Amino acid sequence: MIESINSKVDLTIDATSYMGIAQYGKILVGNAGFEFYDDRDSNKYIQIPWEEVDLVIASVMFKGKWIPRYAIQTKRNGIFTFSSKKPKKVLRAIRNYISPDHMVRSMTFFQIIRRGIARRFKKNKK
Repeated sequence: MIESINSKVDLTIDATSYMGIAQYGKILVGNAGFEFYDDRDSNKYIQIPWEEVDLVIASVMFKGKWIPRYAIQTKRNGIFTFSSKKPKKVLRAIRNYISPDHMVRSMTFFQIIRRGIARRFKKNKK
């Protein structure tokens, strides 16, 4: 059985991890880190200590009314993407342990298109 890195858990909620094929399980936000445990297979879990978290990226739509998914970017191991039943509760619980400066919104569809067009027509400075 896997041991939790948290001694005190602030929030437990149903969630989905998007690492390859979607995995359904539970998210635990606690004093030592962020954890995801798969419902079906106990060997599939993700444990991220708060010291390893670089950014928390939220995909915000309809002026903050809907957050379909959020990602946690770590210092060494890349980006982990999740969604949950009540993402605002999860992000508020994470905000207790991560500085609000490290919580950002992802770019919108039109911002990505605008950036691509700007790079396409930008003169090369060599």
